[in-house]
Amino acid sequence: MRRPAPLPVAPDEQPSDDQPVRRGRRARDETPEAVVTTIAPAADGVDGADPGIQDPDEPPLTQRDVWRAARARRKALKSEIRRFTQRSRRRRMIWLSALGALVLLISGTALAAYSPLFAVEKVTVIGASSLDPTQIEAALADQVGTPLALVDAGEVKAALIAFPLIETYALEAKPPHELTVRIVERTPVGVLSSDVGYTLVDAAGVALATTDAQPAGQPLLEIEGGTESAAFESAGLVVRSLPADLRAQLTRVQASSTDDVTLTLGEKTVVWGSSEQSGEKALVLTRLVAANPDAETFDVSTPAVGIAG
Repeated sequence: MRRPAPLPVAPDEQPSDDQPVRRGRRARDETPEAVVTTIAPAADGVDGADPGIQDPDEPPLTQRDVWRAARARRKALKSEIRRFTQRSRRRRMIWLSALGALVLLISGTALAAYSPLFAVEKVTVIGASSLDPTQIEAALADQVGTPLALVDAGEVKAALIAFPLIETYALEAKPPHELTVRIVERTPVGVLSSDVGYTLVDAAGVALATTDAQPAGQPLLEIEGGTESAAFESAGLVVRSLPADLRAQLTRVQASSTDDVTLTLGEKTVVWGSSEQSGEKALVLTRLVAANPDAETFDVSTPAVGIAG
């Protein structure tokens, strides 16, 4: 790279013959005097004053002033924190209020339920037909005065065991003062003859009552093996599947096995077979009796091929 040519020298700055030509920097003594202006930086104070220097015209700071300043600073900090946490505090307050209301509601409900305000004053029996409802209500009279929530199911069960006709029952509390007992009675399927008389039984073989004479409307059961046999179970299912019109005509049920159930309807004999397809067999029997009123025997053991003779 070529060095640039030197700048031209003004005529009045041309050196004389007596003055040698000087190259390079000017001599130190020929440097023109520079005017230096010093500007002090402004401090973070009023009118550029140094915060570390106290104005002589102001009163000196006391411990009380320092305390007030610190208190004002803390107050401002708390205000900022409160402003930024306002939403979360509101949300927390809503949750706490809801939880408190729920606890209060549960506590109040529990106290009211276990208090005499909801004590039993009336026992109502629903579903009794063969049984006398007043007798069942009298047996449960001990529950009167007991809070509905404290009714002892064990005591109720012990009182209802005295009624063999009751198959199942359910308790319903109806505030403020009513206890409802819904019962399902056992369905008798016939009577068993023995030396002590006639015992009324249901399909499970439970003895419901014993009388000296055969109860009206109840067929005589002649089952080999008694109530504990499979033949009795099959016969019970057959009797319970009969429609009301056929059930009213039933006078005798015989069974030697599960597949050999025979019914007597007045003067007519019906070979039923097993308890399977009993609904279809009852429908076929109804049609056969209507179509053959003078027939004395019917065979519906195979419902697809009903026979009247």
